[in-house]
Amino acid sequence: MLSARELKKKGLDVLVLDKGEMGKESSWAGGGILSPLNPWHYPDEVNKLASVGHQQYEQVAQALFEESGVDPEYVRCGMMVLGCEQPNQVVDWANKWSMNVSHITDIKEMKAIIPGLHDNFNQGFWFPDIAQMRNPRLVKAAKGSLGSLHIPYKENTEVQRLNVVNGRITGVEVDGKTLHADKVLIAGGAWSAELLKAFAWAPEIEPVKGQMILFKGKPEQLKAMVLEENRYLIPRKDGRILCGSSIENCGFDKSTSESIKQDLLQSAVSIFPELSDLQIEHHWAGLRPGSPEGIPYIGPHHEIEGLYVNAGHYRNGVILGIGSAYQIADIISA
Repeated sequence: MLSARELKKKGLDVLVLDKGEMGKESSWAGGGILSPLNPWHYPDEVNKLASVGHQQYEQVAQALFEESGVDPEYVRCGMMVLGCEQPNQVVDWANKWSMNVSHITDIKEMKAIIPGLHDNFNQGFWFPDIAQMRNPRLVKAAKGSLGSLHIPYKENTEVQRLNVVNGRITGVEVDGKTLHADKVLIAGGAWSAELLKAFAWAPEIEPVKGQMILFKGKPEQLKAMVLEENRYLIPRKDGRILCGSSIENCGFDKSTSESIKQDLLQSAVSIFPELSDLQIEHHWAGLRPGSPEGIPYIGPHHEIEGLYVNAGHYRNGVILGIGSAYQIADIISA
């Protein structure tokens, strides 16, 4: 949907097709942290896109709100990254990408920022400028934006086949009908490579399941986002607190499991003990579009003229989304 907005701004006629409801897969299921998790572990290709998100998302969120009437709840609440075996690596990353950070080695100082934090932690990195958006509301805002910008879309409309003649895309087959197009963009998340199975080349994208739980807390109960290794807590404006997430390679299976739920609960309480007293309101799973090193493929298909891909964002679809949309729109409209 973000790509469609940018292509429309470039003057192209755009139609969005989705096999289900728009944005209801990993875009809906994720946490919405506007930063890669432990970004100093990612290559520059990821951090460059993330940097665009850091700089642009506040304005993009406001534009989406104005166009749709839905507030995507952009909140610059900051994030505490607990523990780190290589503090110099974190500081070097922050300097390179102009991110404000404080290395805190006093638990009292850490708890002054996040009251209720577990006493077991002896150091953390405080990133006051890292923001979040609430994924489901972001998706609703993006969808509403399409209507405001007069971008047509068709939901529950699966593309059965890509039509290619003499090495060039001519359109797609949908429900037994042919839709003609000079250019086609595949931005189908974990399903993107499936659309290209009939051809010699497809990007290395595969589903990676993540499960999450949601606590019903009170507003301001948790003051900021917290990350410990690959587990995070995210406070929403209404007081709900999200804990994620697991990493499971099990194909297109989106089922949840009690064992993962309990594992997430244990992780959440070990970070913020007050959560042991809260009700788990919801438990769900989503399928991320996994890719080598988490680097998305953004660009033309290697063999088919007029065919493009914007997919493979792995765990970072929201923060990388707007930079990816800008990039693919520039490539397609060139």
